[in-house]
Formats: sequence, C-alpha cells, structure tokens
Amino acid sequence: MSNNPLISVVVIGRNEGQRLAACLNSIITAHNPGGELELIYVDSDSRDHSPELAASLGALVLRVKPERPCAAIGRNAGWRAARGTYILFLDGDTLLHPDFPQAALAAMSDPQVAVVWGHRREAYPERSLYNRILDLDWIYPPGVSEFCGGDALMRRDVLERVGGFSEDLIAGEEPELCQRIRALGMIIQHIDQPMTLHDLAITRFQAYWRRAVRAGHAYAEVSRRMKNTAFPLWLRDARRNAVHAAVLIFLALGGAAAAVISGQPAALAGPVLAYAVLILRSAYKARWKKADALTLLLYGAHSHFQQIPIAWGQLSYWLHKFKNQRQALIEYK
Repeated sequence: MSNNPLISVVVIGRNEGQRLAACLNSIITAHNPGGELELIYVDSDSRDHSPELAASLGALVLRVKPERPCAAIGRNAGWRAARGTYILFLDGDTLLHPDFPQAALAAMSDPQVAVVWGHRREAYPERSLYNRILDLDWIYPPGVSEFCGGDALMRRDVLERVGGFSEDLIAGEEPELCQRIRALGMIIQHIDQPMTLHDLAITRFQAYWRRAVRAGHAYAEVSRRMKNTAFPLWLRDARRNAVHAAVLIFLALGGAAAAVISGQPAALAGPVLAYAVLILRSAYKARWKKADALTLLLYGAHSHFQQIPIAWGQLSYWLHKFKNQRQALIEYK
C-alpha cells in the first residue's frame, strides 16, 4: 500500500452485523476511481463482532468508546487517521454505488468544491410502510446545496481547516460542518449520481417517532448555534415547525372539544377536511419525487404528522438546556 492513497473511505458503525459486511464489500468492489482506496472502519463500542468482521475484510479498525456516543466522534477519528487526499464518509448500513467515487472526484475538479454528495435511497422500501415513506425524504434536487448528509466525499485539507465535525452534537453534525465550510467560500455540491443504498430498517412506530424527535433536537441545537454566523441554518425551519405542530394540535383538540360540547361528532369534519387538504397539497408538491399516487399520499400525511415529534424534539432540547443537562444519544434502531 502506498503512503498516499487517493481516497480514504471512513465507515462508521455500531452493531451493524452483516450490513457492515455488505457495506465494506460494496467499497472493495467499487470501480477504480484512478487511484488507491484506503478502507477504515470506526466502531462505536459494538456488542457484536463488527470490528473483527471489518478486519477480516482488510479494513483498518479503530475503536471509540465515548461517554456519549455520536457519529461526529467516529468520523473525526476516521479522517484524522486517514492518509488519503479525499475522505469518503459512509455509514455502516449503506451500500456504495460502484460509480460514485469516480463521479464525485470529477466534480472535485473544481477547486472551489469542498464536498460532493449524490443520491441516497432506501434499499428495501417494500419491507415496511416507514421505509417506503422515508425513502422520499432522501430525495433532493441536484446542484449547489446548503448541506449534505452522512455520506459524502470531502477534501481532507478543508476538514483540517475547519477542525472536523463538532463532537458535542448528537445530531445534525454534517449540516453544521457544511456551514463552516461554506464560510470559507467553498461549495457543497449535490451531483445527479446514485451514491448509496441505505437500510433504514424502521418497522415500528416507536422507531419512526424517535427518528423525528432526533431531527427536532438537531433543528433546535444547530439553529441556535448557527444563528449569528455567516450562514445561519434551520432558523426558519425550527420556527415553522413550532407553528405547524401547534396548528395541527389545535385543530385536533378544537374539533374534539367542539364535538364533545355540542354532542355532534360532525364537528370533527372541519379538522378532518383541513388535514385532508394539507395532505393532498403536500402530496401534489412532492410529485416530482415519485409517480406512485399512494406513496405520495402517504408521504403527504407523513410530512405533516412528523411535525409533532419534531416539535417534541425541539422542546426536549430547550428543556434540557434550561435544566443545564446534556441530552443523551437519541437512537431509533
């Protein structure tokens, strides 16, 4: 192995099992991007045999055992140990598209581009209603973007300049990092290229709810942190979510109260009609993401219902801050 691989692939995981084996094999069999790939797996205190599995597939294995686990700690450990000019970050529950490294490097030919990401989609949308709906959440239009997700190719020298990921964030660490990169005058580029297949593996309502709560925590914490920076992020989203959730709850409670007081169940017709209009409107606006009408209707319902657990996540953040307490890791798998 040379001293200077072209790309170092940093995979983070915890108790991923055979999903990790599939992930690492997808990297090993990817098309040669024009230089050597270095494979690094960072394990966050797994209770299964993930580290041994990764080592058997030729990965350099790093183990982290933080007091409060988070993705940022694993990613920082990985890129700081890496030797590549470019760092490709992947989650252990993803499969890399064989053409993505080549396509991402081509986009990096512009020296102003610091981060390149492509399309992440669900590998098994048919396995649960939640997977089917949330698959559409991954779809963004290509072009210059405000942020990326957990899968992306980044310039190592840019990571060094900004100090890497913020390890005190339990969620939203990639968007927060991207704002510090943008402050350098550099670009986050979303290319029209398949990047990864993801195994969300959500089959229970509780996991769906906790995932949305985690998003709400990220909205609150990151928007507060970035409020007075050159690139404030999620300020409007956080405020919109609070208003949106309040309106949804008011409609439900108001309709129920009216039905009880009047003794007329028909009083619920107003809120039900309002919900139906909102769902249809959101489904229509998302029609560019999917041609299937039923999936779009389900996605429209999800777009509004998720505002309630997201708002709960925001409220939880502010309650913990008021009590001067640290929020524990919010896991949904």
